[in-house]
Amino acid sequence: MPRPGGSPARVRRTGRVRRAALPYLLLLPALLLELLIHLVPMAMGIAMSFRKLTQFFIRDWSSAPWTGFDNYRLAVDIDKPVGEALLGSFFTTCLFTLLSVGLCWLLGTAAAVFMQETFRGRGVLRALFLIPYALPGYAAVITWAFMFQRDNGLVNHVIHDQLGIGGAAHTFWLLGDNSFWALLTVSVWKGWPFAFLIVMAALQNIPKDLYEAAALDGAGVWQQIRRITLPSVGAVNQVLILVLFLWTFNDFTTPFVMFGKSAPAAADLISIHIYQSSFVTWNFGTGSAMSVLLLLFLLLVTAGYLIFTTRGRRKTDG
Repeated sequence: MPRPGGSPARVRRTGRVRRAALPYLLLLPALLLELLIHLVPMAMGIAMSFRKLTQFFIRDWSSAPWTGFDNYRLAVDIDKPVGEALLGSFFTTCLFTLLSVGLCWLLGTAAAVFMQETFRGRGVLRALFLIPYALPGYAAVITWAFMFQRDNGLVNHVIHDQLGIGGAAHTFWLLGDNSFWALLTVSVWKGWPFAFLIVMAALQNIPKDLYEAAALDGAGVWQQIRRITLPSVGAVNQVLILVLFLWTFNDFTTPFVMFGKSAPAAADLISIHIYQSSFVTWNFGTGSAMSVLLLLFLLLVTAGYLIFTTRGRRKTDG
């Protein structure tokens, strides 16, 4: 009912304004937090990348000399040690991300498809599969770091002492080339339960009638997975792979907890490399430039991936 003294048209107009403003009011706290936590530090980082900011200007970083694009030129100059080291770290991160995301998706999808069948103990297995995802990241990584210790670690004890593989000499897992595989193992162990959880939820929406009809037509298990399961979860996989890619490429906790401030060359991910350039050598200008370049790379890859996958889905649906 209209209020006394107000026309029905004015009341309806006021109601439309309130309904239109409600979503923005609900989003306002999240936008403010995003502004304070991400956007403001991002803007400060971009400003720092154009200055020669070292330990001598930490007290008042705005007084650091303006260098323009010199930090960016130094970061991308592969003929100099800084650019060469950054390029090596970039390629290491790309290989690490490709293997980690691929294995996480493969293991998570296989486990989710297997868990669609009804059998005794399925609920217990589902709970066990989610333990790595439920554990705090720091606790999980530091546990694996102890397990990879050379002399008293569980991994060497099982491989060398119990199974007799690789001889009597224990392997250095946290040093040298083997550090890459140790880091990859921890990353996959942490990440695949998330893929399992997302794919398993998506599989609940596929009607059982499709599988029954395919089985009557003579389709085997692999044909059902290829023709029914994977196309049905295509939209979910699009988001899942993107999230796994961004998490893995930007992962800082895992290499930092396993190796400390300076990771071995084989496991020198770009996140720990930028940290070392900024907080170990105290060259915040160069580190900020590296961070901006990393942000631009991730934005380009994300945009290209979304365009490519969206067009592919439209062609498939059409």
